[in-house]
Amino acid sequence: MVAHDDKSDPILEEAMDWLLRLNAASQDSALACEFENWLAQSPEHRIAWQKARRTWRVMREVPPVYEHVWRREDPRGITIGSSRRVSSLRSRSHWGRRAVAASIGLAACVVIALNYPALSVRLQADYATGTAETRTVHLIDGTSVELAADSAIKIDMAKGERRVTLLAGEAFFDVTHDAARPFVVAAAGVDVIDLGTAFNVQLSATGTSVELSRGSVSVALPKKATNEMVLVPGEAVVVDRSTGAMQKSTIAQDDIAAWRDGKLFVNDVPIATVIEQLQRYHRAWITIPDRDLGQQKVTGLYDLRHPDRALRALVEPYGGTVRTVAPYVRLITRF
Repeated sequence: MVAHDDKSDPILEEAMDWLLRLNAASQDSALACEFENWLAQSPEHRIAWQKARRTWRVMREVPPVYEHVWRREDPRGITIGSSRRVSSLRSRSHWGRRAVAASIGLAACVVIALNYPALSVRLQADYATGTAETRTVHLIDGTSVELAADSAIKIDMAKGERRVTLLAGEAFFDVTHDAARPFVVAAAGVDVIDLGTAFNVQLSATGTSVELSRGSVSVALPKKATNEMVLVPGEAVVVDRSTGAMQKSTIAQDDIAAWRDGKLFVNDVPIATVIEQLQRYHRAWITIPDRDLGQQKVTGLYDLRHPDRALRALVEPYGGTVRTVAPYVRLITRF
């Protein structure tokens, strides 16, 4: 069993560095000789080299689980994200030809990508948060909005309607009711309409979820007028992004918007979806190449203040291992 801690393995980091250098200068005999000397230093060096090669093969194929947030296109069709580094992660040939150049920008690009919502989202947002950052916004009508980490909202207080668009992440709304001016939260094609309430809305790669703490809300898909559901306190609904299907469930009051207390509560959701939520609280790039592991469904409560511990608690019961390849890379595997 590999020992687990929050620190990176210095020998493994050296092995990854050698792999980058050798890929970029495969014909350099002096470099090859220097590498052979490094490899012969100890059995640990040879083991680290084998791990590095295996990890490299996996990382060349798999994008980060949270890529949909920071890799987007602006209205001109230009991809926005972590620039050449993002493209390199998706191109085998680029890795081979320009590995060292890409590695130089790895830490900086990942930090930028994971500390802020996508640039296209930020350009639209009135308020936004970064990695592991939360914020409370007070609207002019008395409504308060608590933004979770890596979240963004756009506000439109028109005369006939108060509308907040959740552009990314998650937010808890405590709404000041006004019968003459409905309060609507728009989230990826889903409208959550206030009927005098406090509720949480979350976006993910696969859908929109709503949890109701107080009052009542109507959850509707404007493009599908027949799809509408009214929630009462202690109820939650998940709306599938691709099909529009709604799945209702019950939830304990203490578990609604548990992120406000530094916790993440999930009920029968895939590991990959939980990792997507943990990614908003982790400054490292997280990837889970094992699709079967990612689709395992879990129920549990995880500590957002210690995301590495949460990752381990999430995957280890299913045979997963969290590998710290570098300070800003976490690779989740079964080997």
